[in-house]
Amino acid sequence: MKKIKKIKIKVNGKVKTFKENINLSKLVKILKIPIKKVAIELNQEIIDKKKLDKIFLKNNDRVEIVHFIGGG
Repeated sequence: MKKIKKIKIKVNGKVKTFKENINLSKLVKILKIPIKKVAIELNQEIIDKKKLDKIFLKNNDRVEIVHFIGGG
């Protein structure tokens, strides 16, 4: 039986554990984040939302998800 590896990722300052083969797109779905209203940063780099499917997370990655807030 193959053991599923787990990785630890820091999301907005909180450590969370996920299966090893998770990409940013899946992370956004799991966290129920409205993708149109956020910016995503991976290890201090802003990520193009078109590339979320192609970017797989590694152990100790740091993800910051910033919500846009309207105002005047």
